[in-house]
Amino acid sequence: MKKRVFSGIQPTGNLHIGAYLGSLRNWVKKQYDTDNIFCIVDLHAITVPQDPVLLKKRTRELTGIYVAAGLDAKYSIIFIQSHVAAHSELAWILNCFLPMGWMYRMTQFKEKSADLKEQVSVGLFDYPALMAADILLYRTDEVPVGEDQKQHVELTRDVAQRFNNIYGETFAIPEPVIPDVGARIMGLDDPTKKMSKSNDAPNHSIKLLDTPDVIRGKIMRATTDSLKEIRFDESRPGVNNLLTIYHAFTGQNRREIEARFEGKGYGDLKKALAEVIIEALRPLQERYQELTTDTGYIDGILKEGADKARPLADKMLAEVKEKVGLG
Repeated sequence: MKKRVFSGIQPTGNLHIGAYLGSLRNWVKKQYDTDNIFCIVDLHAITVPQDPVLLKKRTRELTGIYVAAGLDAKYSIIFIQSHVAAHSELAWILNCFLPMGWMYRMTQFKEKSADLKEQVSVGLFDYPALMAADILLYRTDEVPVGEDQKQHVELTRDVAQRFNNIYGETFAIPEPVIPDVGARIMGLDDPTKKMSKSNDAPNHSIKLLDTPDVIRGKIMRATTDSLKEIRFDESRPGVNNLLTIYHAFTGQNRREIEARFEGKGYGDLKKALAEVIIEALRPLQERYQELTTDTGYIDGILKEGADKARPLADKMLAEVKEKVGLG
């Protein structure tokens, strides 16, 4: 049997190249060899304030990007998280098996809540419980994630094992899968921090729907350093990040890339990188424009996906409720 893969992305803005290289592109490559469930996780999105109209717009936009990037609804279930009620219901049940100490150890909550202070929501704290429910509902084998989400998958494994120890074999124990290339693309303006959708700085990231001129401008303004040699070196985060992006998009090995830019300046690297990104994104952008001319097409994909996901989720939820004595 094929392994089942589950993953999701929040609809909180036009995806950037970090999410594409670290997640979406890998989903597309492997979708024919696995049993796939890919979610637009809108319930996760509302753990911080959202504009309702914009959230709905971005949910459809993200679905369009999923399909434009190459996800095929014949091989991958694509749906909106809130359209399958079992996600929320299982999250509550898992809350009752998750010790507070486990949740307090989640580093992503600490980072995201640092600036919010008293305004931080219970939902943001509880984010890992909902993520665990997302994964465990579908007897997931593998969860493709970035390095920053690995801890959440480990918590999912822990709560699944705890539940199984109490009630007998119920949940599959998922494995996090982190890609070798492109798993951690850093911000163009601050290469010491991961590229993030929540960062609204104008030159922080390359969006998948950015025009060629916008891409060129952002890359040319990317942070480097005062040295001259162009080589992979983690102690030089700016140049290292640009080379990592070049490596991820071209597939060339590091020696080939360093040889290409030997004796050249940062301007040469940036111009070449901008063109590489523009050409790599061109098919996705053209396909996205085609898809979004038919307003009903995206909603049709989402309805079909929810109709396929719901029976799978409801079956698992019913088993869990029976074991804990609900109903």
